Formats: sequence, structure tokens, C-alpha cells
Amino acid sequence: MAVRGLIGRKLGMSRVFDEEGRSIPVTVLQCGPCPITQIKSEERDGYTAVQLGFGNDRKEKRTPKPLLGHLQKSGTGPLRVLKEFSVDTVEGLELGQQITVSALEGVAKVKVTGWTKGRGFAGLMKRHGFGGGKATHGSDHHRRAGTIGMHQWPGHVFKEHPMSGRYGNERRTVRSLDVVRIDADNNLIFVKGAVPGARNGFVFVQAN
Repeated sequence: MAVRGLIGRKLGMSRVFDEEGRSIPVTVLQCGPCPITQIKSEERDGYTAVQLGFGNDRKEKRTPKPLLGHLQKSGTGPLRVLKEFSVDTVEGLELGQQITVSALEGVAKVKVTGWTKGRGFAGLMKRHGFGGGKATHGSDHHRRAGTIGMHQWPGHVFKEHPMSGRYGNERRTVRSLDVVRIDADNNLIFVKGAVPGARNGFVFVQAN
């Protein structure tokens, strides 16, 4: 199949055993079915790609009307996530066609993109691993940053200096994850190792 990418959801981590009885840590991803909501061709758009959708539990009243009109062309209802994947050819593809996890059959490695867990506002020790100050002898400098300034020259704090701030909720991609098993009946793919994001978070899975 021309489409080599899917939208999915991270179900959690588990383990499987190989033929020799060795335990393999895996992340279970539910990928698809993803309907095709848009097809882009070389003649009309200058490149070939397909737009897939995922997550049919979105309420219609909470979906913008322009998006509803866009999805009606493919005959699908409100979807939570839309993602465009490049393809070599659009032949044999049509709007509303369901792309399942079987599209990744025979793929040995994949790359998974997700969003890391959001931890809110965090200090330097949690966010950057600072050691902190003394914990005894009357010190009140336990978890503070210390000096961040300069002398008279250059007289300012450099950009990207490690400081407190929002921690997490950032897009991350993990590459070259081994595909351990594909369960086409339940639209599940088992990849070796961990992927970014919390349980039930959305992920993008592509052939590496």
C-alpha cells in the first residue's frame, strides 16, 4: 500500500516473549482505522500526499463548521486529529477509504511522534537536574538557581540560560523502533521500547 504512516493512540506499555523466552519491553499502539479525508496530487497541488483522520469521538457541536464541511467531502464525521502523510503515488486511493494497521505489514522499524507529558511550571532541579544548594547549617538556598547574572560586561543574561519554566508538553520523535508484532484484527502494533506521551495520547507512526 502506498500509505506508510498512521495516526494512533498510545495504550500503554507491556512485554512480550520471543521464541527463546526472553522478555521484550514493548509499547502498545492502537493505529487506525484512519479514513482518507483529502488527496493531494502532483497536477493540482505540486506534490502527492494523503490526509488521514483519527478519533471519531469528537462532538459535532465542538467542531468548527469549516472543518465539518471539509470532512463531509470524504463522508466522515467529526475527527479529533488530522495528519498529512507523503506518498509516492495516489493511484488506487479514494476519499473515505479506511487505512488500517495492515499498511505497516512487513515494516521492520518505525518512527513515532508524540507529545511528552506536561508537568506544568517546574523549578531548576526538576526541569534541568540542578544539584541545589546546601541542606544544612542554616542555609536557605536549598532549591534555588544561584547567580544568573554577569559582571559589567556583557551585563545581561544569555539566551537559553537554564531557568525555571514550563516543563514537558513538547513534540518529540523517537526513530528506529523495532516492530515486534502487528495485530491486524485489533489494529494494534507493538514496538520495542518507550514512546513519548501519556497513556491514551495521540501519536503519529511512520515507516522509518
